[in-house]
Amino acid sequence: MNKMRAKKYAGRTLSVSALAALLILSGCGGSGKAATESQDGKVTLNFLTQSSPLAPADPNDKLINKRLEEKTGIHINWKNYTSDVFAEKRNLAVASGDLPDAIFDAGYGDYDLLKLAKDGVIIPLDDLIEQHMPNLKKVLEQAPEYKKMITAPDGHIYSFPWIEELGSGKERIQSVDDLPWINVEWLKKLGLEMPKTTEELKKVLIAFKTQDPNGNGKADEIPLSFVNKPGGEDLAFLFASFGLGENWDHTVVTNDGKVVFTASEDGYKEAVKFVHELYQEGLIDIESFQQDWNTYLAKGKDNRYGLYFTWDKANITGNNDTYDLMPPLAGPSGEVNVTRTNGIGLDRGRMVVTSSNKHLDETAKWVDQLYDPLQSVQDNWGTYGDDKQQNIFELDEAKGMLKHLPLEGTAPVELRQKTSIAGPLAILNGYYGKYTTMPDDAAWRLKLLKDVMVPHMKAENTYPNVFFSIDELDRLSTIQTDMFAYLERKRTEWYQNGKVDQEWDAYLKELNRLGLQDWLSIKQAGYDRNTK
Repeated sequence: MNKMRAKKYAGRTLSVSALAALLILSGCGGSGKAATESQDGKVTLNFLTQSSPLAPADPNDKLINKRLEEKTGIHINWKNYTSDVFAEKRNLAVASGDLPDAIFDAGYGDYDLLKLAKDGVIIPLDDLIEQHMPNLKKVLEQAPEYKKMITAPDGHIYSFPWIEELGSGKERIQSVDDLPWINVEWLKKLGLEMPKTTEELKKVLIAFKTQDPNGNGKADEIPLSFVNKPGGEDLAFLFASFGLGENWDHTVVTNDGKVVFTASEDGYKEAVKFVHELYQEGLIDIESFQQDWNTYLAKGKDNRYGLYFTWDKANITGNNDTYDLMPPLAGPSGEVNVTRTNGIGLDRGRMVVTSSNKHLDETAKWVDQLYDPLQSVQDNWGTYGDDKQQNIFELDEAKGMLKHLPLEGTAPVELRQKTSIAGPLAILNGYYGKYTTMPDDAAWRLKLLKDVMVPHMKAENTYPNVFFSIDELDRLSTIQTDMFAYLERKRTEWYQNGKVDQEWDAYLKELNRLGLQDWLSIKQAGYDRNTK
């Protein structure tokens, strides 16, 4: 299951404003490709979309879409591109004025949505939702926090969202992304206990390096490895042993609601010093500072790691007993903490309706079906009763419930890409046990989080998915481009050269020069608006 950690504002390019200007010159949708109505009264809508190369080239070949057409009486004429070229093709369509009726699985960030709305390329959806979309209305009534999150600063909704809940609060599946996986076979071989403190971890890693735990007579063990960039493969999990900790967007919220920039905290400095100690001892994979996913994966498949970080160990070292989740470690103060990851299963810009659409009511009718609970479950994962394709589910008609089937060795991501439609949908936590079972991999992860991580999460708050204004997004993007790059460069240098104490004051001064105080003000204002 992929995590939703995309930095919406970071994807802003000149393309949206430049393309919108071209659009105004060329006119909206003068291509003759608007929705049509056949003699039998069936409406055909023209949608632009993207899909995996593993999926059918024509989305109508997917059983889910065939059933949707039968149910709604609406035919979709898809212009489908593979995901690697979709953004370019989408932008060219907008620039040329050759607008479809809607863009499905649109991939738009917040800046794009606001600019396209301002230029009249996409339309507000508030009235359509209110008048023609009972399923989506019900979702927003059951979970009103999402209505706040999908509403733009001007008070309008411009896109249909993708919502996926798995767990809630501290037990939400996204609550920690960079989980630490330790080689318990090596611990057992060397007669070592699971480490409980940072110092004990250091001793364990030294043993992994020097005592040949894999028993091949070579010093080819890698005590600790990671991917040195924000995300699920970073070692930022270890920072929580020294204070508030660290996460992918360098943002934590205190229990009294104050937004804090993690990388200017004293505890952050102490954590960097600890990583340098590990580096000095030769315990860190030297490739960690440049390696990509494929390199990281290859070494993991060979079980060469003593400790590594990722969302789910099955992705790196397989679903076996060689590795287990390492509990959070007490730092020098004796405190144990787990920093929460900022992230929820929400993609605001999953589908937009363009100003060329002449069949708005029918479009709303079709999209609203995607928010029916049983339908949303299929949209997200795949379907049942397909005699040409392996099925994700079986349907228990008596209970009106979809039950996950065993994958029988098939990679879950691949099967989902072939059979799901990945568009706007909503799966609320209350759907599990009522409309669907939970995927085995998700249930396993949730139990691990609950048992091992949640008891040590001190923070009651996370930073929410704030819908900032264009001006705020502009300023945040400008600051973050330079400030995040600077802090990540300095952190890497300090891991290796150990000069964090000597350079700390100059570093803080540079963060302020790059706009840290403005960044904190904007982020705090966004937090306060979102939590009223």
